[in-house]
Amino acid sequence: MNAQADLILHSLQEVAAERARRQADPGLAARVREVKHYQHQRFQRTYADLLASARYARSAQFFLDDLYGPEDFTQRDEQFARVVPGLVRMFPRELVGTVTALGELHALSEQFDTAMGAVIDSAALGDAEYAAAWRTVGRPADRERQIALMLAVGSALDRYTRNPLLRTSLRIMRGPAAAAGLGALQGFLERGFDTFREMRGASEFLDTVAARERELAARLFSGGTAVPPSNRV
Repeated sequence: MNAQADLILHSLQEVAAERARRQADPGLAARVREVKHYQHQRFQRTYADLLASARYARSAQFFLDDLYGPEDFTQRDEQFARVVPGLVRMFPRELVGTVTALGELHALSEQFDTAMGAVIDSAALGDAEYAAAWRTVGRPADRERQIALMLAVGSALDRYTRNPLLRTSLRIMRGPAAAAGLGALQGFLERGFDTFREMRGASEFLDTVAARERELAARLFSGGTAVPPSNRV
């Protein structure tokens, strides 16, 4: 199999391993759900202005729901794994590279969520407890890698919106995807494309996300909490 296909499938296997670990430990699973719920709320606080923006609301919501959401993406991931070999053979190298980055981001995020859940004391997670767990888990280089991957995926989606053939291809694939049981994956791809196209340029949006996520990481590692500055609330 193609090396990139191996990387993508390896990322999906890592995600599946994290899920299996949680399923074997109901207490850990509950704490990880609380971590994901906290992060979802944190994103809403940090990006309240973007979520209320006419230009950026849908893209911010896409990040919130599809990249930071607490939902279980097992169905989408299983569909994804089924099409990886064909995707690598049929799609342009740049698109495959973006999918590889997305897989790595997904795996890294799930690993962090499990690690955070493993070090918190209870499912009642507040700002101080979350910050303490963040510092206990550590791995600042991997936290920066997580941000860089998120930005790489966003930048790629922005570039793809300038290719009308890609959107047409996605639309044509809607019926076959549904018939093949790939509806969840198809919906994710279409949402990502459509929301970034509506921004009419994502540079400011992505620069804002980069600055705030890096500021957040620095604040947490230096002893602060995830509460955003008051002028953003």
